[in-house]
Amino acid sequence: MTRAGRDFELKQRLIAGDESALAETYDLFAAAVFGLAARVTADKMAAEDVTQEVFLYIWEHPESFDPTRAPLRSWLCTLAHRRAVDWVRRTESRRRATEVLAREPMQFLEVEEGVLNDASSRAVRDAVNGLPVEQRTGIALAYFEGMTHRQVAATLEIPEGTAKSRIRIGLKRIADHLRQNGHLEEHV
Repeated sequence: MTRAGRDFELKQRLIAGDESALAETYDLFAAAVFGLAARVTADKMAAEDVTQEVFLYIWEHPESFDPTRAPLRSWLCTLAHRRAVDWVRRTESRRRATEVLAREPMQFLEVEEGVLNDASSRAVRDAVNGLPVEQRTGIALAYFEGMTHRQVAATLEIPEGTAKSRIRIGLKRIADHLRQNGHLEEHV
């Protein structure tokens, strides 16, 4: 059977939900997909994730492959390349944001001058800026950018539970700081 004939047959079997077609596709092309993703990301775990995403995509959307336009291997490698480049861009963006937050104290959005000069506002600002960068980043995204825990987790590419924990621990540290400095009353 020719390459084009095999690709067409695999597509038809995938559309029919034939799991053995997915296994065969994986056996034929996983090494190429993983290798390309590993070269682009320079990260083994990211390459594994990209590979999984590519094969999940073809399983869920086999009709999107057109064997008359490109061989299956080329199409899968194109998907892998796009996803790997996206991963690199997200990682670089997140790295730059973390560097900025680590370098500079957090700047609050424009608020009336009277509030900024208030001792409580300074105390809150000091408490936030005193947080570890992971907690400060989570709080900044959640409270100053208006993101949900799920959006924070997606932006930072961390589990949702980790995002919630970082924000919760950061808020507790802020409250403790404010209590210690007389800006927040103790609750009995």
